[in-house]
Amino acid sequence: MRYFILLLFCLVSFAGVEAVELHPIDPLLRVVDLDVGESAAVELHDGSKVNVKLVSLEEVRDRIRLAVRRADLVLEINGKRVELDAGPYRLPITAAGVQVDCTVTGGMNSNGDPEFWGLEKDARVRFWPAGSPWIEPGTFIYPVKQDWFAARTWFDNEAVDGGKTILKKIYYHAGLDIGATEGLAEVIAATDALVVQSGMNVLEGHQEDTPTSPRDDVVYLLDGRGWYYRYSHFNKIASEIQPGRIVRQGDFLGLVGKEGASGGWSHLHFEAKSRQPSGKWGTQAGFAFLHQAYVEEFGMKLYANARPSHFIVAGEEAELDGSRSWSATDTIKSYEWTLYDGSKRQGAKTKVTYPTPGRWCETLKVTDAEGRVDYDFAQVMVLDPQDLEHYSPSVNLNFHPTRNVKVGDEITFNARGFGMVGGEELWDFGDGSPPQKTKSPEEAKPLAASGYAQITHRYAKPGTYLVSVSRTHDNGMTAIAKLAVTVAE
Repeated sequence: MRYFILLLFCLVSFAGVEAVELHPIDPLLRVVDLDVGESAAVELHDGSKVNVKLVSLEEVRDRIRLAVRRADLVLEINGKRVELDAGPYRLPITAAGVQVDCTVTGGMNSNGDPEFWGLEKDARVRFWPAGSPWIEPGTFIYPVKQDWFAARTWFDNEAVDGGKTILKKIYYHAGLDIGATEGLAEVIAATDALVVQSGMNVLEGHQEDTPTSPRDDVVYLLDGRGWYYRYSHFNKIASEIQPGRIVRQGDFLGLVGKEGASGGWSHLHFEAKSRQPSGKWGTQAGFAFLHQAYVEEFGMKLYANARPSHFIVAGEEAELDGSRSWSATDTIKSYEWTLYDGSKRQGAKTKVTYPTPGRWCETLKVTDAEGRVDYDFAQVMVLDPQDLEHYSPSVNLNFHPTRNVKVGDEITFNARGFGMVGGEELWDFGDGSPPQKTKSPEEAKPLAASGYAQITHRYAKPGTYLVSVSRTHDNGMTAIAKLAVTVAE
């Protein structure tokens, strides 16, 4: 780390760029890796101490890929029993006088990529003092200029189900995939940082024993915490983002794309890498940081959360779960599900049986005590029981702009079918206007510029509109995807 200490205290200036100094930042979290039955004493950021023991760990896997879909832990913290859900999209909880979460468990190493996380024990547990923010306020912002949950996401340790053939090797998502519109959505620096990689160019001193890896669509930044931030799949990297440059948080880095190993859907892969208790570089799970940053910057008061997606076989049931939804005042009053068959269910959780293979998209509506409303969508992949080797076809959606949309503004919508043969995308914009059709290419290469079909729409009245897109494969399987668009006066 000798190069890091040196660079932190170097005052760097470039032509036309104000000199900026990077100051060391002591992260607010403390991390410990534990085996079942193991205990540890941890000193927190504020100097207080916590004693923790991993009492038990149960990992729940699906029956097809044997992917870990959920992990339930029992901890003993300062002598008190604490139950913890280690699934994705979970914020830290307050228990036994501290805040705690678990970001990854050892079973993911059995059929995943151990090098992503650097975990060599049964579970990774993170701690903060009670009442502490999760990341230092003012030092971290949301890395894309768009609305929260505006499109598809794959966050932290979520098992990724994608492609044509169902593989036994699992990509437990390391980092945060934020779906956005190719060539339009702006990527910005989440922190003040040093550019250590831009495409194929890596700053001297950062080529070895660091997370950097030259690739045309990748930028790496290094901040005062000593964390390396990876930004991937750029459609275009800004020309001024060159190794050795210091950037401020909010500086423009480039435009969202689908270059590199994107799977063909347009998104930003955003990931922090830090030294883990094993001594290895590993992902520093970032959902809580994104949440805090968005709330601080935009004053978000409520969001619905129906994620992660579900992976089942026709005839089985999925438990839809909206309990990850969030209210700033902890006053969510109601949860309402609108299902594929038009029926409605009440409650944060509900079990639904899916008799027909395809990709279904269920709508969650949450309402808080102040009358605020938000929507999210649960993706349910239902496999054909006669073919457990291939994924059901799907449709990926995004739109732009996603924030500050006003009546009469032109909105660009994109759709791309995956595994689709035949059919067209049928658009319902949710405002009573006539349905529209597009047809994204059936066999386009993942990085093809024409991979998405594009259509525009304008709304005549303010409101929140639920946009639904469906497409049916020649084999009869239907894929449905949805978006929520908020339009102001």
